[in-house]
Amino acid sequence: MELGMIGLGRMGGNMAQRLVLGGHRVVGYARNPDTLREIEKKDIVPAATLEALVNELKSPRTIWLMVPAGAPVDETITALWPLLIPGDIIIEGGNSNYKDTQRRAQMLATSKIHLVDAGTSGGVWGLQNGYSIMVGGDEQVIEGLRPIFETLAPAPDKGWGRVGPSGAGHFTKMIHNGIEYGMMQAYGEGFAILRHKQEFNLDLHQIAEIWRDGSVVQSWLLDLTAAALAENPGLEGIAPYVADSGEGRWTVAEAIDLDVAAPVITLALLQRLQSRDSDSFSNKLLSALRNQFGGHAMKKE
Repeated sequence: MELGMIGLGRMGGNMAQRLVLGGHRVVGYARNPDTLREIEKKDIVPAATLEALVNELKSPRTIWLMVPAGAPVDETITALWPLLIPGDIIIEGGNSNYKDTQRRAQMLATSKIHLVDAGTSGGVWGLQNGYSIMVGGDEQVIEGLRPIFETLAPAPDKGWGRVGPSGAGHFTKMIHNGIEYGMMQAYGEGFAILRHKQEFNLDLHQIAEIWRDGSVVQSWLLDLTAAALAENPGLEGIAPYVADSGEGRWTVAEAIDLDVAAPVITLALLQRLQSRDSDSFSNKLLSALRNQFGGHAMKKE
């Protein structure tokens, strides 16, 4: 098969390369001439404009977007729309809010253009290991795209599937990332306890390696924990600041809307927010209150 790829950052570029290695023809759009030269070395056909990308593809065209969620997706779709014809397909592989995806799918359907949402997990390791892909959209359209998903997945029959109509792919990926928040928080807290038990002088990397095989807490996240601790056992030079890209917030909001208790995911999100407050007024007030009612000592800056 052939397809266009818009968004050739690290993940999008790796996905395009995996598709090429799998025998697909990929046309990549980039405004930067240096990027065009780089992708051409990887047998990706370069396109300096959206018009050039569309013209390089035969109808019905398939164009995969890997651009940041929000306005960039809307802007890209708005620019692409006049260049497409009925039957063309846009695959949106970023971390968009599923409600935006439903809106975009309905909008494009007025021109008989299909939108497929492909929630994609795998990070920078996907080129070697394959990607987990949660797909939403028309069943018949997705079936026609099967060769693409089978190539990107860890195996043709593993790691991908249609999970429901438009929006379902991004919704499922949102919950996936919410679970990821909770798992990462648990690993972080557990290893922090181990580190603070100075009596035993524990080797955290050794423990991570032990847990990687045969343990009920083994996972890819634990593999990455072991790799991080091997590289930097004390995590020196890393600020205790944890960013979030939005999916955890959306997951918590959805849980509230659905009256579903999600305390672990919610607390993991709140811990990320707390990590960014280097001058916590709330913690200062807690210390002042303890001093007010109990005369407890306050630590001065």
